[in-house]
Amino acid sequence: MAGKKGSSDYRDVDGILILDKPLGLSSNQALQQVRKLYRARKAGHCGSLDPLATGVLPICLGEATKFSSFLLGANKTYRACCRLGQTTTTGDAEGDVLETRPVQVDEVQIRQTLERFVGEIEQVPPMYSALKHEGQRLYQLARQGKQVERKPRQVKIDELTLQAVTGESFTIEVSCSKGTYVRTLAEDIGAALGCGGHLTALHRSAVAHFSEQDAVTIERLQQLGQQGMDRIDGLLLPVTATLAQFPELKLDDATRVDICHGKRFQSGHDRAPGLYRLVSVDGDFIGLGEVDPEGELKAKRLMNTAR
Repeated sequence: MAGKKGSSDYRDVDGILILDKPLGLSSNQALQQVRKLYRARKAGHCGSLDPLATGVLPICLGEATKFSSFLLGANKTYRACCRLGQTTTTGDAEGDVLETRPVQVDEVQIRQTLERFVGEIEQVPPMYSALKHEGQRLYQLARQGKQVERKPRQVKIDELTLQAVTGESFTIEVSCSKGTYVRTLAEDIGAALGCGGHLTALHRSAVAHFSEQDAVTIERLQQLGQQGMDRIDGLLLPVTATLAQFPELKLDDATRVDICHGKRFQSGHDRAPGLYRLVSVDGDFIGLGEVDPEGELKAKRLMNTAR
């Protein structure tokens, strides 16, 4: 998360922007541009995209950052282009070519191979990733020419569809769980086909229920920003846009005060345990609450109403 509290150049602004991240920018660079346009004191993005990748990058501003974990952990959908016959140092087109091999596979073989990657699979995270080893990012170690052992991680591929085959390249659509590396998937598919492969293009088309149709480009933000802050503020989704999956629990004024002061409240044994969107009698969002198996409600994460 980024912030400059106390700076008169920045303001308190809350909401979620679905950004269409352009090619060539890191997720953090895109975040900083959006934050500057909104003059937001606090901002964070939900799920990194490499500079090579484009597409849906949810950005949380202000109080929305408290609930960003629900987008970070959400399923995502990608369109990926893979080149067969070449492996690279990074697993994508930005790396140096390690090996070139002949490609002797057809569309039927590609389709059959893709089927093997649907469901729960194990992936070894790439060296060129932001994961840490003994306090250092893996990509920092990789740039020093170092390799460290990485434990396989279980991820889930919900759907894997072949969209096109062009020469030695093919395009797939992937719906997958948090933590899936599409670069690694491209490498593993190439290895399974016996010729190697790497990722040449990646576009994220959806995060949770947000799709590319909801996304706004930085250029569009800049154009609207020149017309006034209210124009770009109007593009922000409410904080609750990430929490639609949780049922609503309405609190009367007395209970709301108690919950906000850290007190617990008996919600009733007929209420199922789990997370709830807490709202006031007027419908204002208070935050997230959690009901335990005994029916007791406690605050999980609350909005700051003191600003």
